[in-house]
Order: sequence, then C-alpha cells, then structure tokens
Amino acid sequence: MHLFYTPDLTRDALYALAPEESRHAVGVLRLRPGDEVRLTDGRGTWCEAEVMAGSTAKACLVRIVSREENHGRRPYRLHVAIAPTKNSDRYEWFLEKATEIGIDRITPIVCDHSERRSLRRERGEKIVLSAVKQSLKAYVPQLDELTAFREFVASAADDTSVYKERFVAYCDEGTPLAERVALFPALAASAAAGRREYCVLVGPEGDFSPEEIALARGAGFVPVTLGESRLRTETAGVMAAATAQLAAGDGQ
Repeated sequence: MHLFYTPDLTRDALYALAPEESRHAVGVLRLRPGDEVRLTDGRGTWCEAEVMAGSTAKACLVRIVSREENHGRRPYRLHVAIAPTKNSDRYEWFLEKATEIGIDRITPIVCDHSERRSLRRERGEKIVLSAVKQSLKAYVPQLDELTAFREFVASAADDTSVYKERFVAYCDEGTPLAERVALFPALAASAAAGRREYCVLVGPEGDFSPEEIALARGAGFVPVTLGESRLRTETAGVMAAATAQLAAGDGQ
C-alpha cells in the first residue's frame, strides 16, 4: 500500500502528483497504469486511486476511485512541547515515533538546561511526513518553530480555551512524589469526563529548572510522572504519546 501526500487535493476525479511524489511513484516504485495508490491531504481526507496511462516520473496522473473525510480521526488531541536533545538523532526519533503513534502538534522548546538551541525545522517536517506515510495516517502533525520555554508557558496560560488538560513531566527529586500523579490515570480520568485535549511538557536531558517547574505549575500545568524509571527525553515524549492513546481508548 503506497500513500502519497497531496496537500492541494481537490474534489476533481483526476489528480497529478507533485514532481517529487511523481518521481517516487514512477521512478522509484515503478508503479504502472492500473496500480492502486492512496492519497491524503494531511487534513483527514483519504482517497483510493489508480495510476493512469501516460504517467511519467515528472507527472504521475491518478484517478480518484473513492474518498473519505476524517479518515482515522482520533478521539483526542495531543500537543507535546519537548526540549530537543543534544543528539539530534534522538529528537528526530521522537518525531518519527510520536507521529506513528498519533499526535497533533509538536513544539520544540528551549529550556534553562537545554544543550541544543537550534534546529532545522525543514528536516523535522520531512521526518514527520515520512512517518505519516509509513504509518498510513491521514493527518500530518503541526511542527512548530523552536520556542523559548517561558514564551510557550505564557502563551498557554493566556489561551485557556485550547487545552483543557495540561501536564508537566519532570524528575526533580526535590518535589515529593505525592505532589505528582501518574500520567495514565490522569489522562484516563480526563477522557472519562469528556476532556480530550491534552498538552504535555517534556524537559531536556538536565530536566526542567526549579524556576521552570514553578512557572509551569503556576500556568495550570499539573505535575505528573511517567513511571519509576528515569527516562531519556525522547523516550518520555514517546511515552506521553502512547499513554494518551491508551488512556483515551484509542488503542486500535
């Protein structure tokens, strides 16, 4: 099953893949007239199509056979704000796996203890899109620009309509475990109450600073744990995505 990203998809019966997608379809995959393909605009539209005669590596023409809106739409929305790791491969691994599991928005954040303070957003977007295709998703997650932690928290505090449930995950040994709740039951309780829009903050390798934790809590972020093990940043991000899926009852 081959999935192609078609952001300008219309309701026309015929559609020409973009040059890069055409090269992949005809030049790499060697698709021929009559072969079946899938298309998505990244906003929930999912089409079954077939390759038409006359297609080339410069312009692959397909005929839409069927169309479905809101394909694979999840019963919750998840936004993870995460500090990119010093090793960019680990951050990119998070982008890939979180996308495969299911996520709506990712905001890379710069924290007091961050060791990486620059990113190539375009590369990240390519990794996300590749993961969308690999996992056959009809939605492409939003990947934001690198944002200062304090700016992000202030923005979240000002916009009370977006995220009904906010969580900050950290390892600060100075905070008693009794003051933190496990993420799974917290999300499960929220889902049971009909609150299914979540934002989870994940800090850098050196954890959030005490000042950042205080700011997040002051902005309404509930302190949570992701288990007894001390997780790497990218593992914590993936755990948040997997936990949200299971807690919301979307383990399909």
